[in-house]
Amino acid sequence: MNPGDRQLSAALGRLPSGLFVLTMRRDSQETGVLTSWVQQCAFEPPHISMALKRDRPVSAWLVPDSLFTLNILDQTQTDMVAHFGRGFEIGEPAFEELDIERPPEGGPVLAEALASLLCRVTQRCPVGDHELFLARVVGGRLLGEGQPMVHIRKSGFHY
Repeated sequence: MNPGDRQLSAALGRLPSGLFVLTMRRDSQETGVLTSWVQQCAFEPPHISMALKRDRPVSAWLVPDSLFTLNILDQTQTDMVAHFGRGFEIGEPAFEELDIERPPEGGPVLAEALASLLCRVTQRCPVGDHELFLARVVGGRLLGEGQPMVHIRKSGFHY
């Protein structure tokens, strides 16, 4: 890597992001994946933007009008980062031994999460090696007190 690329990588890596667990349910199947590229992008109606690497199995479920739950992690929840970091194949048990709630809509809510948002996908489009999703926030609640987990990468070219 040339010095200019190293500088660009270091500068991009300093863009802070949160750490979240996206969960979904379809019929009797559930899944979850760690995601970090999430931002609120509109106030009225409230929307978020989220980018996921294209090879994530959950991407097949994130079609327009589908519901998902975004669990906002507390800064102490490093165990959730390790658990959901690689993601899960569809049908693979993602929530064994975790304290969760199963609301009627969306995906499981992690009882330890700082907050959760119920979101409905409105759009998706390819962006480089990721897929960008826009979703309307249709519900949410605070689950605890604390500070959200913030992630600073060393490199803007990989996780």
